[in-house]
Amino acid sequence: MTSNKEKLLAYAITIVMLLIGVVGYAAFSEEAPDTPYRILFQSMAGKVQFDHMEHVKGYGLSCNDCHHNLSEGETAPDACGSCHLPDADDPIKRSEAFHKQCIGCHEGGGPTKCNGCHLL
Repeated sequence: MTSNKEKLLAYAITIVMLLIGVVGYAAFSEEAPDTPYRILFQSMAGKVQFDHMEHVKGYGLSCNDCHHNLSEGETAPDACGSCHLPDADDPIKRSEAFHKQCIGCHEGGGPTKCNGCHLL
């Protein structure tokens, strides 16, 4: 049977390793990207998770393919809703803008049913 000193040593080593792991994780964590990889849009039909990397790297889209009114050197607004308001007549509502903007690509091979994008 093991002695109390051996148990104490095992506990001490476990605690030290745990502390090293926690400190290492906190001190060397990855910085948040300037552009988020995924965005969660709130909508009445269910949340929509949009993955920037999948659309840019996976499908080869450029920023101007979706952020359609950008001039050279201009950055995208913080939110589509800053131009496309939920209840506005002009410019078009945010939901209409998304559907008009996205449906062409989605008919070519992406999800086309509501629950393909909307997390119900």
